[in-house]
Amino acid sequence: MKTILKPIAVLGAVFALGAASTGMAQERSGEKIYNNYCSTCHQIGAAGAPKLDATSEWQSRVDERGREGLYENSINGFKGMPPKGTCGDCSESEMKAAVDYMLGEALK
Repeated sequence: MKTILKPIAVLGAVFALGAASTGMAQERSGEKIYNNYCSTCHQIGAAGAPKLDATSEWQSRVDERGREGLYENSINGFKGMPPKGTCGDCSESEMKAAVDYMLGEALK
């Protein structure tokens, strides 16, 4: 009986560990990142940040740098914006999702 319980206990621990690590890696939406971090500057246009509703400002940036360039700016910083803005724990894919959210809102 004991020999059966040990493998089952180990297997249960492996599944629990996998579930815990998966939960920790869950990504936040672009809208959530924007609302919690990006809006600090992009809502008021601080330090030249394009406001969320400034369609022409966003379009000119897309035309000049493309979406990939805007992703790079959001991840590495640009002019007055520090790398990842004010979200030090954001992943690169979360930053891209935030850019996609802002572009989606601005270029409707």
